[in-house]
Amino acid sequence: MGRQGNSSPRKTASASGTRAGSRTGSHSGRKPSPAVVYRRRRLFVGAALMMVVAMVFAGFAAAGAFRGNAEQVSSTDGATDAAAAPGASPSATPSGAGTPTPAPTPTCDQNLVTVSASTDKPAYGPEENPLLTLKVTNGGKVPCEVNIGTSQMEFLVTSGADRIFSSRDCQAKSDDLVKTIEPGASESANFPWPRNRSVEGCQPIEAKPGAGGAYYIFTAKLGSKASPKAVFQLN
Repeated sequence: MGRQGNSSPRKTASASGTRAGSRTGSHSGRKPSPAVVYRRRRLFVGAALMMVVAMVFAGFAAAGAFRGNAEQVSSTDGATDAAAAPGASPSATPSGAGTPTPAPTPTCDQNLVTVSASTDKPAYGPEENPLLTLKVTNGGKVPCEVNIGTSQMEFLVTSGADRIFSSRDCQAKSDDLVKTIEPGASESANFPWPRNRSVEGCQPIEAKPGAGGAYYIFTAKLGSKASPKAVFQLN
């Protein structure tokens, strides 16, 4: 009884040691199974694919960020230019882009201002006095300032070479009267002639103009301008 109890434990230990050694040696020398190798390859390929995707995504993200920054810089530059435009000095204006030179204002052509003479009737009876009219007309296309004062006017009556009458001979005073005459408009002045003679200096003269159907010429003058002749008859 006593030896059986001592031998059993040794056999058990020996057997156990032999099996343990057998398993260990068998595991260390055996190649991995195909399933394990396949799983490892799948894991490796998957990891590599994820790295590629990550790199592509990072590339797109970097490109988008760069493009966004470029657009922002461009937009900022445009805003700066627009903001700077109102404050730009005249010297910064490109040549040829300045304010166009306005056309010169048209001026009056005094050569188009004319003087005419007329009478209220072509013939007068023994007791009728002619009414002499001086008329100034602006024949231009712009308004004209014209001095139509008595300092510029003269009502002159002649008969051939005979100087009969001039309103300047006995004029007490002369005045200037400047008026703006519109294009096509006229200004007139009337002088009732009492059928008398006059001489320069307003010296007294007894002679009278002839009647009995004599013809006379009235000429209106304004400054250096003289009208065409207006003919009338005294009876």
